[in-house]
Amino acid sequence: MKNQKSNHTLLLVQAAMIAALYVVLTYIANAMGLASSAIQIRFSEALTILPYFTPAAIPGLFVGCFLSNILTGCAIPDIIFGSIATLIGALLTRRLRKCKWLAPVPPILANTLIVPFVLLYAYGIQPLWLSFITVGIGEVISCGVLGMLLLIVLEKYRGSLFPGQS
Repeated sequence: MKNQKSNHTLLLVQAAMIAALYVVLTYIANAMGLASSAIQIRFSEALTILPYFTPAAIPGLFVGCFLSNILTGCAIPDIIFGSIATLIGALLTRRLRKCKWLAPVPPILANTLIVPFVLLYAYGIQPLWLSFITVGIGEVISCGVLGMLLLIVLEKYRGSLFPGQS
Protein backbone atom coordinates (compact mmCIF):
# COMPACT_ATOMS: atom_id res chain seq x y z
CA MET A 1 0.00 0.00 0.00
CA LYS A 2 2.79 2.41 0.94
CA ASN A 3 4.67 1.67 -2.31
CA GLN A 4 1.53 2.30 -4.37
CA LYS A 5 0.94 5.61 -2.58
CA SER A 6 4.54 6.74 -3.13
CA ASN A 7 4.29 5.79 -6.82
CA HIS A 8 1.11 7.88 -7.13
CA THR A 9 2.87 10.81 -5.44
CA LEU A 10 5.85 10.45 -7.77
CA LEU A 11 3.57 10.53 -10.84
CA LEU A 12 1.75 13.58 -9.49
CA VAL A 13 5.02 15.43 -8.85
CA GLN A 14 6.34 14.48 -12.30
CA ALA A 15 3.13 15.74 -13.95
CA ALA A 16 3.34 19.03 -12.06
CA MET A 17 7.01 19.50 -12.95
CA ILE A 18 6.32 18.78 -16.61
CA ALA A 19 3.42 21.25 -16.66
CA ALA A 20 5.56 23.94 -15.01
CA LEU A 21 8.47 23.31 -17.36
CA TYR A 22 6.11 23.49 -20.35
CA VAL A 23 4.85 26.90 -19.22
CA VAL A 24 8.37 28.26 -18.61
CA LEU A 25 9.66 27.01 -21.98
CA THR A 26 6.63 28.49 -23.75
CA TYR A 27 7.33 31.87 -22.15
CA ILE A 28 10.98 31.69 -23.25
CA ALA A 29 9.98 30.96 -26.86
CA ASN A 30 7.43 33.79 -26.74
CA ALA A 31 9.98 36.22 -25.33
CA MET A 32 12.35 35.32 -28.16
CA GLY A 33 9.59 35.82 -30.75
CA LEU A 34 9.78 32.19 -31.89
CA ALA A 35 6.20 31.27 -31.02
CA SER A 36 4.46 34.00 -32.99
CA SER A 37 6.06 33.83 -36.43
CA ALA A 38 4.79 31.95 -39.48
CA ILE A 39 6.76 28.87 -38.43
CA GLN A 40 6.27 28.62 -34.70
CA ILE A 41 8.98 26.96 -32.66
CA ARG A 42 7.97 26.24 -29.10
CA PHE A 43 10.75 24.74 -26.99
CA SER A 44 7.99 23.32 -24.80
CA GLU A 45 6.85 21.09 -27.67
CA ALA A 46 10.10 19.13 -27.30
CA LEU A 47 8.60 17.84 -24.05
CA THR A 48 5.93 15.98 -26.02
CA ILE A 49 8.28 12.98 -26.18
CA LEU A 50 8.03 12.56 -22.38
CA PRO A 51 5.09 10.10 -22.49
CA TYR A 52 7.67 7.69 -23.92
CA PHE A 53 9.17 7.66 -20.41
CA THR A 54 6.24 8.20 -18.04
CA PRO A 55 2.45 8.28 -18.08
CA ALA A 56 2.68 11.36 -15.82
CA ALA A 57 3.64 13.34 -18.91
CA ILE A 58 0.14 12.99 -20.36
CA PRO A 59 -1.65 15.20 -17.81
CA GLY A 60 1.51 17.28 -17.36
CA LEU A 61 1.66 18.21 -21.03
CA PHE A 62 -2.08 18.84 -21.25
CA VAL A 63 -2.14 21.11 -18.20
CA GLY A 64 1.08 22.83 -19.26
CA CYS A 65 -0.26 23.57 -22.72
CA PHE A 66 -3.63 24.68 -21.34
CA LEU A 67 -2.00 27.07 -18.85
CA SER A 68 0.50 28.34 -21.42
CA ASN A 69 -2.26 29.14 -23.86
CA ILE A 70 -4.23 30.99 -21.19
CA LEU A 71 -1.22 32.89 -19.83
CA THR A 72 0.04 33.94 -23.26
CA GLY A 73 -3.35 35.37 -24.24
CA CYS A 74 -4.51 32.84 -26.80
CA ALA A 75 -8.05 32.82 -28.13
CA ILE A 76 -10.54 30.44 -26.48
CA PRO A 77 -10.56 27.96 -29.43
CA ASP A 78 -6.75 27.87 -29.25
CA ILE A 79 -6.81 27.23 -25.51
CA ILE A 80 -9.29 24.38 -25.95
CA PHE A 81 -8.29 22.74 -29.22
CA GLY A 82 -4.56 23.41 -28.97
CA SER A 83 -4.58 21.70 -25.59
CA ILE A 84 -6.63 18.82 -26.96
CA ALA A 85 -4.12 18.40 -29.81
CA THR A 86 -1.35 18.15 -27.21
CA LEU A 87 -3.39 15.64 -25.20
CA ILE A 88 -4.03 13.47 -28.26
CA GLY A 89 -0.35 13.57 -29.17
CA ALA A 90 0.65 12.63 -25.62
CA LEU A 91 -1.80 9.72 -25.41
CA LEU A 92 -0.64 8.30 -28.74
CA THR A 93 3.04 8.80 -27.89
CA ARG A 94 2.49 6.74 -24.73
CA ARG A 95 0.86 3.97 -26.77
CA LEU A 96 3.83 3.91 -29.18
CA ARG A 97 6.47 3.83 -26.42
CA LYS A 98 7.87 0.49 -27.62
CA CYS A 99 9.54 2.35 -30.52
CA LYS A 100 11.41 5.46 -29.42
CA TRP A 101 11.80 6.74 -32.99
CA LEU A 102 8.02 7.11 -33.24
CA ALA A 103 7.74 9.25 -30.07
CA PRO A 104 7.56 12.62 -31.85
CA VAL A 105 5.20 11.47 -34.62
CA PRO A 106 1.84 11.69 -32.74
CA PRO A 107 2.31 15.27 -31.49
CA ILE A 108 3.57 16.35 -34.92
CA LEU A 109 0.51 14.85 -36.62
CA ALA A 110 -2.03 15.96 -33.98
CA ASN A 111 -0.86 19.56 -34.04
CA THR A 112 -0.40 19.67 -37.82
CA LEU A 113 -3.95 18.42 -38.35
CA ILE A 114 -5.72 20.46 -35.63
CA VAL A 115 -3.85 23.77 -35.17
CA PRO A 116 -4.32 25.09 -38.74
CA PHE A 117 -8.10 25.04 -38.19
CA VAL A 118 -7.59 26.90 -34.91
CA LEU A 119 -5.48 29.49 -36.72
CA LEU A 120 -8.20 29.91 -39.35
CA TYR A 121 -11.27 30.05 -37.11
CA ALA A 122 -9.78 31.72 -34.02
CA TYR A 123 -7.39 34.17 -35.67
CA GLY A 124 -8.51 34.36 -39.31
CA ILE A 125 -5.12 33.21 -40.62
CA GLN A 126 -5.41 32.12 -44.23
CA PRO A 127 -4.86 30.18 -46.42
CA LEU A 128 -5.50 26.94 -44.59
CA TRP A 129 -3.14 24.92 -46.77
CA LEU A 130 -0.25 27.22 -45.89
CA SER A 131 -0.99 26.81 -42.18
CA PHE A 132 -0.75 23.03 -42.59
CA ILE A 133 2.74 23.49 -44.04
CA THR A 134 4.00 26.07 -41.55
CA VAL A 135 2.57 24.33 -38.49
CA GLY A 136 3.99 21.04 -39.75
CA ILE A 137 7.45 22.53 -40.20
CA GLY A 138 7.36 24.10 -36.73
CA GLU A 139 6.27 20.80 -35.18
CA VAL A 140 8.95 18.82 -36.99
CA ILE A 141 11.57 21.24 -35.63
CA SER A 142 10.09 21.39 -32.11
CA CYS A 143 8.98 17.79 -31.60
CA GLY A 144 10.99 15.91 -34.19
CA VAL A 145 14.41 17.52 -33.90
CA LEU A 146 14.44 19.08 -30.42
CA GLY A 147 12.21 16.36 -28.96
CA MET A 148 14.37 13.52 -30.26
CA LEU A 149 17.52 15.23 -28.99
CA LEU A 150 15.85 15.50 -25.59
CA LEU A 151 14.76 11.84 -25.72
CA ILE A 152 18.30 10.67 -26.50
CA VAL A 153 19.74 12.70 -23.61
CA LEU A 154 17.04 11.64 -21.13
CA GLU A 155 17.36 7.98 -22.06
CA LYS A 156 20.82 7.98 -20.44
CA TYR A 157 19.22 9.03 -17.13
CA ARG A 158 15.96 7.11 -17.48
CA GLY A 159 16.47 4.99 -14.36
CA SER A 160 17.01 7.92 -12.03
CA LEU A 161 14.53 10.36 -13.63
CA PHE A 162 11.71 7.88 -14.22
CA PRO A 163 12.25 5.04 -11.70
CA GLY A 164 10.17 1.91 -12.16
CA GLN A 165 8.41 3.18 -15.27
CA SER A 166 8.40 1.77 -18.76
